[in-house]
Amino acid sequence: MLCLKDIVVHYGKVEALKGVSIDVEDGRVTTLIGANGAGKSTVLKAVSGMVRITKGEIWSDGRRIDTMPVEKIVRLGIAHVPEGKRLFLGLTVMQNLMSGAFLRKDKSGIQDDLRRTFEYFPILEKRRNQKAGSLSGGEQQMLAFGRALLSRPRVFLFDEPSLGLSPKMVEIIAESIRQLSLEGYTIVLVEQNASLALSLAERAYVLETGRVPLEGNGSELQTNEHVKRAYLGL
Repeated sequence: MLCLKDIVVHYGKVEALKGVSIDVEDGRVTTLIGANGAGKSTVLKAVSGMVRITKGEIWSDGRRIDTMPVEKIVRLGIAHVPEGKRLFLGLTVMQNLMSGAFLRKDKSGIQDDLRRTFEYFPILEKRRNQKAGSLSGGEQQMLAFGRALLSRPRVFLFDEPSLGLSPKMVEIIAESIRQLSLEGYTIVLVEQNASLALSLAERAYVLETGRVPLEGNGSELQTNEHVKRAYLGL
């Protein structure tokens, strides 16, 4: 589904990624864990075209995408839910949701996906006419998820979805990711809550200063001594 081959990314003279290779399987949850500044968010931005790679290749379903503009990557079915939600806070919930469908023309399909979004997050239907800026942090995260759903993606790129949320809201978000996976979506999850990330993921990569020193399935890494010490607080 998605393959990153030895990608290198620079921010000016700073080398943020130093030859990262990641394989994301179709219909599975793949997670990236690591400390702040390790390069996790940069990986997602490289996939979605928000930053350009200096070297390497990114492929999706047999197509090389690292040279494509952002809108074409979106059309291929890759939805990026960035850290901090990046909502239009002065617009209503409905307006934010519909902004996710701005490249689509299939009106009946959009309405079907809107209904599905409200099934996932009933509170958004109740808040549909409220401005996004008036929502709680958890409700804003739901709205960011819903906006991505309206683009009808095949792949979700989630960047720190649990950041700043209450434990109850974290579990709601985690359950939403589980449900998306059960429905066959491919998910790449960047998450500082390593315990949560590894419990959700079938494949996991550890990023440290722009490199991948360790990879494995989620349960394997939960018992890895380095991961336990560095990321699980054990």
